[in-house]
Amino acid sequence: MQQRRPSVTRRVLGILDAFTPDRPALPLAEIARRAGLPPATAHRLVTELTRWGALERGGRGVYRIGLRLWEVAALAPRGLGLREAAMPFLEDLYEATHENVQLAVLDGLEVVFVERISGRDAVHVFTRVGGRFPAHATGVGLALLAHADHELQERAIAAPKARLTPKTICAPDELRRALAEVRRTGVAISDGQVELVALSVAAPVFGPGDRAVAAVSVVVPSRERAAQPLIPAVLAAARGISRALGAPRAIRVPPTLRRLPPGQPFHPTE
Repeated sequence: MQQRRPSVTRRVLGILDAFTPDRPALPLAEIARRAGLPPATAHRLVTELTRWGALERGGRGVYRIGLRLWEVAALAPRGLGLREAAMPFLEDLYEATHENVQLAVLDGLEVVFVERISGRDAVHVFTRVGGRFPAHATGVGLALLAHADHELQERAIAAPKARLTPKTICAPDELRRALAEVRRTGVAISDGQVELVALSVAAPVFGPGDRAVAAVSVVVPSRERAAQPLIPAVLAAARGISRALGAPRAIRVPPTLRRLPPGQPFHPTE
C-alpha cells in the first residue's frame, strides 16, 4: 500500500519545528534535513513562510523565526491576556525580592513559561519565555499539577520522569505526597530539582470558575530556610493575579478578615 504523503500543513509545521533554542538560526539545507523534506519542497515552503513573515532570512543565508509569528502567538488567550493581567503583580513581586520572577502555564506534563523578570544579581536559571520544563521538577509545575484534574495528576504520577538532579522528584509515591502538600499549604517548594543551587517558591493562579490557569514563582539561591520569607509575597501575587482574572475564590473576603473585630488592621497572609 502506498504511503500517504504528509499534508502541506504538516510540512509547514515540520519546518517551524526544526528551530530549537539551541539552533535558532538554520540554513535551508539543515531545515530540509530536520523537517524531512526534499530540498526543492523546503525551498518553496520556506520562501512562502519568509514572504508572509513567519521566517526571516538573515546574513549568510540562514533563517530565523519571524516577528509575524510572534505577533500571532501573542494572541493566545493563555499568553497576552494572562501576561497583561499578571505583569503589575509580577513587577511588584520582583521589586519586593529582586530575584527571578516567573509565570507559567501547564501544557500536558510540561510547563511553558510565558513571562519572566530576572535580576542582574539573581541566581542563574535555565528557563526562558516560551521555554518548557517537566512539570514534576519545577515549583510552578507542582503548583499546577496539584490543582489539575484527577486524570492528569494520575498520568503525571505514573509517567516516567526525567531526573534533572539527585533531588528531582521521580518516585510516584513521592510526587503524590508532594502534590497533596501543595494543596494543603497553597504553595509549592522545589528545592534543587532543576539546579542544585536554586530553590523555587510557587503558587497557583486561578481564573473564572476557580480553575488553576497558571502559576507564579520566585527562584532564589538554595539555602536553609530560604523559602519561608518568600511565601507571603508569592501568595499575595498569585491572589492578586487571580483577582484580576475574575477568580471567585480571590474576590471573596478571606475568613480571617471576616472574623476580625471592628477597627483591627488586617495583615494579609494569602
